[in-house]
Amino acid sequence: MSVKAIVIGSGVAGMATAARLQAKGYETTVFEANPYPGGKLTEIESRGYRFDAGPSLFTLPELLDDVFHVARKNPRNYYDYEKLDVACHYFYEDGTQLKSYTDAKKFGKEIEQVLGVNAQTVIDYLKKSKIIYEEVGLIFLNHSLHKASTWLTKDVIKALLKIYKYDIHKSMNQANEAGLSHPKLVQLFNRYATYNGSNPYKAPGILNSIPHLEHNIGTFFPKGGMHTITNALVKLNLDLGVEFKYESTVDEIVLDRMGVKGVKSNGGFTSADCVISNMDVYHTYDKLLPTYKVPRQIRKQERSSSALIYYWGIKKEFKELGLHNIFFSENYASEFDHLFNKKELYHDPTVYINITSKLNHTDAPAGSENWFVMVNAPCNEGQDWASIKVSTRKAIISKLSRILKTDIEPLIETQEVLEPLTIESKTSSYKGSLYGTSSNSKLAAFLRHPNFTSKIKGLYFCGGSVHPGGGIPLCLLSGKIVANLVYQISN
Repeated sequence: MSVKAIVIGSGVAGMATAARLQAKGYETTVFEANPYPGGKLTEIESRGYRFDAGPSLFTLPELLDDVFHVARKNPRNYYDYEKLDVACHYFYEDGTQLKSYTDAKKFGKEIEQVLGVNAQTVIDYLKKSKIIYEEVGLIFLNHSLHKASTWLTKDVIKALLKIYKYDIHKSMNQANEAGLSHPKLVQLFNRYATYNGSNPYKAPGILNSIPHLEHNIGTFFPKGGMHTITNALVKLNLDLGVEFKYESTVDEIVLDRMGVKGVKSNGGFTSADCVISNMDVYHTYDKLLPTYKVPRQIRKQERSSSALIYYWGIKKEFKELGLHNIFFSENYASEFDHLFNKKELYHDPTVYINITSKLNHTDAPAGSENWFVMVNAPCNEGQDWASIKVSTRKAIISKLSRILKTDIEPLIETQEVLEPLTIESKTSSYKGSLYGTSSNSKLAAFLRHPNFTSKIKGLYFCGGSVHPGGGIPLCLLSGKIVANLVYQISN
């Protein structure tokens, strides 16, 4: 008799979990409230332009490949990718431009030529980033931090003994100011705090392991765009026999004294031996578990940042821009103070532009580009987003026009907008926060909700709101952790 599993939500983590379980013989069904799969990893089409709606950076492709390998499938039959020579193009208000090469030596040479900083400074920084990732970060990302057995392993004990060497008591900014000799370089590496929605002036220096992924391992682009990751996972799940139920909002996770019994959806009941929620953990408790209160720890933890995104069809090609582009604020500390303390957008925001048509030419008409224009935003606390969208748009256009020496406004042929309110309504992300809780404390990694609950047998959690965190690589790891926990209980 097969074991029945239900996955709530078809985000990357949910589909990775479903594929892993189905490959091991579980009878798996995915319930998705939207009429389409993917969670945040979807796409938008408008007047001949195609945009990846959500995540735009692809690192650690081996984690995605592993999902296919577990299912004994060749990932190249489902999707393919290419490695980039340049991770990002950086622009500063004083006219300074930098190419962030994915090769550490080339990047060091670029920094030396443009900023006058010895190339070895960057090379040594990235070596340390690699050490932190491999000796500490990798251990904690791959295991549940809420199982006693995890803490008794030799590798974890070694990592704990080393963790204090790697700037856990300093902020990212403090560590970067100590290790780098130029404010522009400090700002460049401080920005990696935004990869999990955090503040570099508060987040621990151990997060300086993040640049290792882009510069030592590599930055990649899925051929066809990021949405091909969603398509690949959907096809894999269907090939394995997973059932998808779209427009099927789960109203309740049904329990008895023994644990999970199944779910209620669209007026019906579906039984299951285990339920995995890829829904934000806050909303899982608040909406789906009527007899349980949202745990105090989740209610009190600081939320991660969100985003305000404009999808612009631009009637011009800009040779100085690449796939990933950053236009820095002149006062980074003030920008983050506004985001996390004042809960408002700064008047001079750092602007990120992703242009997939640079590599996938069919994403925009000839002679044009598809601009995914994003600024960091606070999570939704009742701000006036209608007026914020208007004022921020003006600030962005003014900044880009100034730095690119081109009037951007008349080039905008089409526009779509996404802000924290619509992020929450479309993806059930509590308050529109992109990564669940922030990592603005040295204990943040240990305070994330675990991938299971000891109070309810058969209930598990995956995705960006729980351990190990947000972003495609960590969501894939959460799926792996959850699948392994389910295997252990079932066997």
